[in-house]
Amino acid sequence: MAKKNIKELLSKSPDLLLVDFHADWCGPCQTMEPIISEVLDSMQGKIKLLKIDVEKHPQLAQQFAVRSIPHYALFKRGKILWRKGGIMTKKDLSQALKGFV
Repeated sequence: MAKKNIKELLSKSPDLLLVDFHADWCGPCQTMEPIISEVLDSMQGKIKLLKIDVEKHPQLAQQFAVRSIPHYALFKRGKILWRKGGIMTKKDLSQALKGFV
């Protein structure tokens, strides 16, 4: 996805978007993948996932002050509602996101 499209999607999307800032070589990012999938599946499509590879989009990572990965930010119409870095348990991620759906 082109960076212009990503920015447009983040600023205009009426959907809740969980942005996963990650990199292919990042072990903790890979650990989180199934956890994110399970949590979002349990929310029945109320939150959509957008994965942003910080290697391919360093300017986006910089714009959103992502200093370490994995890093997650929940967006709605361009506003960050919640953000957190690092590995989380399924329970913690689920509880954090449930408050927004």
